[in-house]
Amino acid sequence: MNRFPWAEAAKIGFGLLNLSPQEFWQLTPLELRMIAIAFGQDVQGLDRNSFEQLAQKYPDKDEQNG
Repeated sequence: MNRFPWAEAAKIGFGLLNLSPQEFWQLTPLELRMIAIAFGQDVQGLDRNSFEQLAQKYPDKDEQNG
């Protein structure tokens, strides 16, 4: 399974973009990637299979059921 490149994402978010931790964690991976591309950088996303594996491993919790 491909893992999300958090070290690259943090380097772009905190180093290149000078985001605060709050600003960084409020971005979706897609938003971060779009911003990075605009600055001439790139963070590779997950392929569909890797995403499905992560979604199964860490399912969204129903707000009503916690």
